[in-house]
Amino acid sequence: MPGIKLQQKQKTQLSAQQILSSQLIQLPLLSLEQRIYEEVQENPLLELEEAHRDTVADNQGSSGSSENEEMFDSVDRFRKSTLNERREERLPGESADGRMSFTYDSTPKERFFQAVQHDSFHETLLKQLALQEDIGKREIRIAIEILGNLDSDEYLTEKEDVIIDSLQIEELEVSRKELESLLQKIRFLDPPGIAVRNLQERLLVQLKAGECRYGKKTYEIAYSILHDHFDDFLHRRFERFMRKIGEPAEEVEAALAAITSLDPHPGIFQDEGGHYVTPDFIVTYENNELTAVLNDRSSLSVKVSDRYDGLLKNRNAPKEEKKFIRQNLQKAGEFISAIEARRQTLIKVIEALMKRQYEFFVSGPDRLVPLGMKTIAADTGLDISTISRAVNGKYVQTRFGVFELKYFFSSGLSTEEGEDLSSKIIRQYIAEMVGSENPENPLSDDSLTELLLKKGVRIARRTVAKYREQMHIPVARLRRKIF
Repeated sequence: MPGIKLQQKQKTQLSAQQILSSQLIQLPLLSLEQRIYEEVQENPLLELEEAHRDTVADNQGSSGSSENEEMFDSVDRFRKSTLNERREERLPGESADGRMSFTYDSTPKERFFQAVQHDSFHETLLKQLALQEDIGKREIRIAIEILGNLDSDEYLTEKEDVIIDSLQIEELEVSRKELESLLQKIRFLDPPGIAVRNLQERLLVQLKAGECRYGKKTYEIAYSILHDHFDDFLHRRFERFMRKIGEPAEEVEAALAAITSLDPHPGIFQDEGGHYVTPDFIVTYENNELTAVLNDRSSLSVKVSDRYDGLLKNRNAPKEEKKFIRQNLQKAGEFISAIEARRQTLIKVIEALMKRQYEFFVSGPDRLVPLGMKTIAADTGLDISTISRAVNGKYVQTRFGVFELKYFFSSGLSTEEGEDLSSKIIRQYIAEMVGSENPENPLSDDSLTELLLKKGVRIARRTVAKYREQMHIPVARLRRKIF
């Protein structure tokens, strides 16, 4: 007879409401709007309503008169986290007459969006190609196949035989000679150097395309360096290929300047349009007052429909219909509560950031102070994982530009005066020092460390090297100018 064993366990399990709240809080504004539209389509008890503008100041004395008003007129519930409620102590770096306030903006604005067709980079190349002589539909089909075999850096990664075989599957017979001819035309489109095999070939194509911009002697030396001495050039063995070329130093320097003006990554920074950021907050500073506006256009535009009240009150209504309505009513309430929780969390986070980074919003990025998510979690009373989800993909628009909320979190070091300095500011110092160094005698990591110590920044040489590498700045040996 098997024995019976009683065991007691503790288990933490998230409710459906908590899971939904954690999912919504990490959505950026546009994704949240899309999620709301999808939820309205799925749940017949949810409907959109026209939003209205509420401010904390306008609603401090108002209260809802019904259950629905309590649910949707939620601005008044922000009072505990509003920036209008100033604490007695002055904020770090805040002037005596400085003030902060918070405004909730959900005004329905009439926006006109002009439909703009943005061509992709490859579509732009195809349009250029179509304007050339002897280019018809057949050549465009081949070009599309070629461009489809380029990697992210626009290098041709597949062999010609593979492209020919792919075209044969599409019932298009292409010879190797015809393919090579079309490849050459693509390589000299604007920007030149697309669909090449390697960096050497790319630079040679770009040099040839810009031949008219260089003097004859400069072009010949530059071509010789890239064609015959590319390995020495790539590893900066200038003395070696100078001895092999046997040309005056001034001529070689002009050729090197021509080569360094070429673009090793054409197409990467081509603007294809559609890369827009919608800020979740707008922070302004006027008349010594720091104001934050929550750019939340959708969160107050959802309500529970009252069309089904009569059916619920009707005792003769089918039980299945009542059950369906009650289930969707519960889901609608949970969804609205999750949106409410998201908004309140974001307000708490931006409030805490404005207090901790007050000088940044007032004076600029050079006043950024070290800040950890643990600090904001303590200020808001939220879990650090909630802070991480809340700042992920969220942006704030300031008078100094648009910044991701993650930007405000950074490690720091202490100065000799005892002040904390953000690692972002230290990286800026290093970049400025490297930018103003003598190119014939560039600063080593030890020299950069000494200069930072003179500025009062106590930092180790290995930390300087780490920051330099993070900014993709080469070591001093590779930054040294030969001529």
